[in-house]
Amino acid sequence: MHRRFFLQGAALLACSALAAPAGVVAALLPANPVFGRSLPALQGGETPLSSWLGQPVLMNFWASWCAPCVRELPLLQSLHERYPDLAVLGLAVDTQANVQRFIDKVPVSYPLLLTGTQGVALMRELGNKSGVLPFSVLFDRDGHVADRLVGELQNDDIQTRIEHIL
Repeated sequence: MHRRFFLQGAALLACSALAAPAGVVAALLPANPVFGRSLPALQGGETPLSSWLGQPVLMNFWASWCAPCVRELPLLQSLHERYPDLAVLGLAVDTQANVQRFIDKVPVSYPLLLTGTQGVALMRELGNKSGVLPFSVLFDRDGHVADRLVGELQNDDIQTRIEHIL
């Protein structure tokens, strides 16, 4: 019984998509489910990822023990400063104590959120099937995945990708 209603709803959405302009169709589609979550902030409290819907987002998964992650932190900081309309988020697949000790030595001004061990499942959900760090995801203003990058970011490459979503 529920299957029939689901199929009818999908058919209606498909028909309306054929008759509607592309921008309207995009508005009908849901943003990535990741934006329905809240994560602990390094300083405490829960932070809803939905706070950043409406602007492009660079979500970077990292850990204090990951050498390529550490090497790309200055690049992420410079992107945060260079592109004020871009939300740069650091999602630490690490403990709060480890991240705090690290950030005391290498501070950044963009938001740091803690995923702990759940970060691996979240990365896989976002397309990183191997769970490799660092992992970055670019989202458009509507919260849809625009690009995925596995491995250390390179300055020219990431800037070109960012300019496509601004």
